[in-house]
Amino acid sequence: MLAAWAFPAIAEPVRVATFNTGLSRDGPGLLLRDIHRRDPQVLAVAQVIAAAGPDVILLQDVDYDARLTTAKALRNRIAEAGQDFPHIFAFAPNTGVPTGVDLNGDGRSFGPEDAVGYGKYAGQGGMVLLSRLPVIGATDLSAQIWSDWAGADPVAISAAWGNAAGTLPIASVGQWLVSLALPSGQHLTLLAFHATPPVFDGPEDRNGLRNQDQLLFLSELAQGIKGHFVVLGDANNDPKNGEGRKHAINALLAHRRLQDPLPDTVTADWSELGLGWMRVDYVLPSGTLQVVGAGQHSGPIAEQASRHRLTWVDIELP
Repeated sequence: MLAAWAFPAIAEPVRVATFNTGLSRDGPGLLLRDIHRRDPQVLAVAQVIAAAGPDVILLQDVDYDARLTTAKALRNRIAEAGQDFPHIFAFAPNTGVPTGVDLNGDGRSFGPEDAVGYGKYAGQGGMVLLSRLPVIGATDLSAQIWSDWAGADPVAISAAWGNAAGTLPIASVGQWLVSLALPSGQHLTLLAFHATPPVFDGPEDRNGLRNQDQLLFLSELAQGIKGHFVVLGDANNDPKNGEGRKHAINALLAHRRLQDPLPDTVTADWSELGLGWMRVDYVLPSGTLQVVGAGQHSGPIAEQASRHRLTWVDIELP
C-alpha cells in the first residue's frame, strides 16, 4: 500500500525535530505579511531549519489559518533556504478561541486571557508539522475536556478556573497523534504538543495546574500508543529550574516507554527575564527505536531566529 507514496531520498536514520519559532504576531495576517516581506526573523528561522535538515519537524508559535496559507508560505521560505517539505499538516489550535467567561477577573470576558488558550485572536501561536514523510493519519486530542479526564482533580480545577472548569479542554494549544509512513513500509507515530507556561497567574496557580495535567495526560497517552512513536514539543517546564510542577515533567522524562537522549541539555534562553537558560523543548523517542544521534542547532542565526533552539534526534528502527 505504501508503495504508492513518492518518498524523497530518505534512508535511516530519520531526523525528528521540534522548534518553537517565536514567530507569532499580534494580529491575524501579520505573520503572512512578514513572510512575504522576508522579515529577518522569518529568514533566520528558515535558515535554522534548513541547516538542521530534519526529515520531520514540529513547529510551535506559528499563527494558524484554515487554508494553512501562512504555514505554506513559511515552508516556501524554508525551501529557498535549502530544505523541502512536501507534506504539511496542522489542526486548528485552541489559542484565542473565546470562552465567553471572565477567566482573569478583569471585568471583561473576551480578552486573550479569557480564551481556551491564551491568544489575541483565534489561531495565534499554533503548531504546524512539516514532513518529508507522508502523513497517513491523525487524531486531534485537543478537545478533551479537562475535568472529564480520569486523571484530573475536578475540585482543584474548579477552584482555579471557576465557571470555565466544566468546559475547558486540557490543551491550551494542541495535542495531536500523527502517523507518518516510513519507506520501510512501517509507520511512525508522533505525539505532538505545546503546553501552557506555568506562570502568569496568581496564588491559585491555575496555569501551573494546567501545565501539570497536560504533561501527565501525555504520559498517559504514551502508555497506550502501539508501535514506534516519538513525543515531541514544548513543555514549558524545566525538570529542575523555574516555575512549574516538577513531578509532571519528570514523570514524562522517566516514562518506562520513552528515552531521553538529551538529559541536562538546555534549550531556551530566558535571560532577558532574569531566568537564564532552561530545558523546555523535548524529543523523546519510544524504547522501540534506536537513537543514533541527538542535538540542537545553535549559533548567531539561531539567536536571531528564536529564544528557543531547534532540538533534534536521529532514530533508526531496530
